[in-house]
Amino acid sequence: MSCLFCKIIKDEIPSDKVFESDEILAFNDIEPQAPVHVLIIPKKHFSNVKETPPEEISKIFSAIKEIAEKLDLEEGFRVVNNCGSLGGQTVDHLHFHLLGKRQLKWPPG
Repeated sequence: MSCLFCKIIKDEIPSDKVFESDEILAFNDIEPQAPVHVLIIPKKHFSNVKETPPEEISKIFSAIKEIAEKLDLEEGFRVVNNCGSLGGQTVDHLHFHLLGKRQLKWPPG
C-alpha cells in the first residue's frame, strides 16, 4: 500500500508523535497552520469519514479529548476533517486536524 499515513503508522516514515494507542496515532503536522497542529489518524486504513464505522470515529474523538488536555488547549481548539477533493482532502486516509494556541477565524476557508 502506498498510503503516506499507513507508512507513518508502520514507522517507515518518521513522525513527531504526540499520542499513540493500539488503535490511534497522533503526530505534529509538518506544515503547521497554528502553534499546535496535530493530525489524528486511525491505525486501520479508512479512506474518509464516509467509509468509517461510527465506533471508529468515537475512538478518534476520545483520543482528541485526551490530546487536547495533554497539550493544555483549555482556552479552545478546532477539529477539522476534510472529506473528498472538494473538501480539501489531500491524503486518502481518514485524519483529523487539531488546531490550537492561537485565535482561529471563521469562516476557515
